[in-house]
Amino acid sequence: MSRDMKERVIEGVDDLDARLRSVSEYVFAHPELKFEEVLASRRLAEELEGDGFRVETGVAGLPTALRAEHPSVSDGPTVAVIAEYDALPDLGHACGHNLIAAGALGAALALGRIKSELPGRLVMLGTPAEEGGGGKVLMVEAGLFDGVDVAMMFHPSPFTTVGHGSLAITEVRVEFRGVAAHASAWPERGVNALDAVIQTYNGLNALRQHIKDGARIHGIITHGGVKPNIVPDYAAAEFYVRAADTAYRDELLGKLRRCADGAALATGATLDFKTISVPYKAMKLNATLDAAFARNLERLDWHLDAPRGGPLPYGSTDMGDVSQVVPSLHPYMAICDEGVVGHSGPFAEASRSERGHAAMMAAAKTMAMTAIDAFVSPDLVRDAWSEFRGRP
Repeated sequence: MSRDMKERVIEGVDDLDARLRSVSEYVFAHPELKFEEVLASRRLAEELEGDGFRVETGVAGLPTALRAEHPSVSDGPTVAVIAEYDALPDLGHACGHNLIAAGALGAALALGRIKSELPGRLVMLGTPAEEGGGGKVLMVEAGLFDGVDVAMMFHPSPFTTVGHGSLAITEVRVEFRGVAAHASAWPERGVNALDAVIQTYNGLNALRQHIKDGARIHGIITHGGVKPNIVPDYAAAEFYVRAADTAYRDELLGKLRRCADGAALATGATLDFKTISVPYKAMKLNATLDAAFARNLERLDWHLDAPRGGPLPYGSTDMGDVSQVVPSLHPYMAICDEGVVGHSGPFAEASRSERGHAAMMAAAKTMAMTAIDAFVSPDLVRDAWSEFRGRP
């Protein structure tokens, strides 16, 4: 039975090709920053409502978040397909969220056409502000993932793989306040806030040789003064602190704080050290779901990329927080060559390319097939939860 259903969702996604292309192109052409995704969320809601889904908008107190559920409901597992749709400042959809939105929609609509023959609940969640706002974190806290048995999404990438994690992240703003003075006539009367920022950077650079492989601390100076002849009385920097597990990220956060404290002590400036965005947790991988996705991907004659010479690159995502509360699937699908990096102009171009569209279609089909496995195979869901409970 599941084999026949899988053929039907493959055909269903193919039938949706024009609609999904239109959604992807629409979201790409109207890039909206975190928590401002009015057009994208409205378009997804309209598409889902048109196919009979019951759509709630503004869930979790977030105007651009949505929850859609297929009306065919019975006893069985709840599978949630997740969409992202926010863009990056200046670069637009250089992370491929237009493809994520269209792929999630394709999987949900294709499954919806056969949902009356499947047990359980089918839910699609539209999650705003992945790029630093933590929409999924806020939705987890609001209970939107309560009762979900399997959560899934895909992400565009230069490679196709499963079982690839993410780094926990905290974003920090470091601000120093000193005393302004004429930098030539009375420099001794000034307290240089920029010196404090620079000393923080110097301390951080010394720290980097003593942190674990894979961890990252990186940042920019956002304010360094107004004129060379004025001792800067205000200077600021922003940093991202990342690590493969949440506890080590917090340890590194403490070390960065001590670098800033030392700079304040040395210069006489006062320090304001604060978190400026929702922290993200690291991905909790689920090999059970990864293996199911990989098997279904092979059915489409798509193959996982062979391991490369070095470690694969790691970023951060609020899907990590979802994976900490429910077994989660977060595969990557290649939309470009390995030389193209995410968060770049060439990656944005790949996100509206024919190769990008083909990867999105394959991801929609494979997520739909994996959802069928979850609906009809109690053993799969049981094993996914057993692994989830046993994995730190």
